[in-house]
Amino acid sequence: MLFLLALAVVILCVGLFIGYWLGSRSRAADRRAAQQSAAGRDQQLDVEDLTSADSQSGQSADIPPKPRAAVIMNPIKDVTGDFAAVASAVCRQEGWQPPLIIETTEDDPGEAMARKALDAGVDLVVAAGGDGTVRAAAEVLAGTDTPMGIIPMGTGNLLARNIGLPLDRQEWAMRIALWGQDKPIDIGHAQTAPDGEDSAFLVMAGLGFDAAVMADTDSDLKSKVGWLAYFEAGARKLVGSPTRVTITVDGVQAVRAKVRSVVGGNCGKIQGGIVLMPEADIADGILDLLVVAPKNAFQWIGVAASVFSRQKRKGLHTQILRGESVVIECEEKIDMQIDGDPLGETDYLAMQVEHHGLIVRTPTREQTRLIRQEGWPLPVA
Repeated sequence: MLFLLALAVVILCVGLFIGYWLGSRSRAADRRAAQQSAAGRDQQLDVEDLTSADSQSGQSADIPPKPRAAVIMNPIKDVTGDFAAVASAVCRQEGWQPPLIIETTEDDPGEAMARKALDAGVDLVVAAGGDGTVRAAAEVLAGTDTPMGIIPMGTGNLLARNIGLPLDRQEWAMRIALWGQDKPIDIGHAQTAPDGEDSAFLVMAGLGFDAAVMADTDSDLKSKVGWLAYFEAGARKLVGSPTRVTITVDGVQAVRAKVRSVVGGNCGKIQGGIVLMPEADIADGILDLLVVAPKNAFQWIGVAASVFSRQKRKGLHTQILRGESVVIECEEKIDMQIDGDPLGETDYLAMQVEHHGLIVRTPTREQTRLIRQEGWPLPVA
């Protein structure tokens, strides 16, 4: 009876949260619509003039050429179908050359496109899409001096959340890509065998419950309510069998236990502002490893309490380890995910961190101030 009562409380809280979130989203949309109407046509992007030649600039030999960006865009994620025009308009207004627009394909989420951008000698590569597009571009840009901008268009948008980008204002994100500050960040590397192929990740890689949720999330529901669809999948996966794992950190065995989930994080924030790993820093050269080991559905309440109270090392049925390299060996194959994308099952996962392996464009202090002001409610007329 106590279990049923606790489960009912959890379901009620999730329901209230979803209702509040949807209401807030509706109110925010109304505020933005009012702002755009008040601003008038004078402040709209001049998309119609994008194709006009810049014949009046008269660049001379002593004037440096305008910088140029390449935009690697996932056309499926461009739900409005006009981001190429928006990106071109922003570049024109900001004094950049027309961008090189390269669309991803079903077979390639962005790696070949990033190589093409580098071969073109652009000053900036912008990844416009979901976490998969961002990760694919980052794998190619890693170790180069070319910075990466991000236009969040996916469901998770995990890296964008962790570096403070606006998630629903693409023209703002594009301006940040052009004029933001360069920040060197770490890159995680994962292998599913001791001599296996390397896969890069920017935010998190994990085994168990979290990966099973990603793999089993309803795509139609996700297209309607976004990341809230993960709650529905999580509820279905809440009851399950733990897996015995051995975890080695920096060459020393740290844990041998039955667990439901193990997540290695380059940074700690996920959807909904939830911080899984409070000490995670995207530029400190250290991976944070969250070990989740509830024995039954009731103990998930303790896990939630530990996460929401931001326990740094040891919580109720949770533990956080830190190191430069991690090896997880499982007694059986379980689901795996990288940056929210399911990658099948494995019984082995090794992770290492590459310190400052990638340069990303992040908001300046002034840009962050403007982003925060956008969220303020409009004065009552």
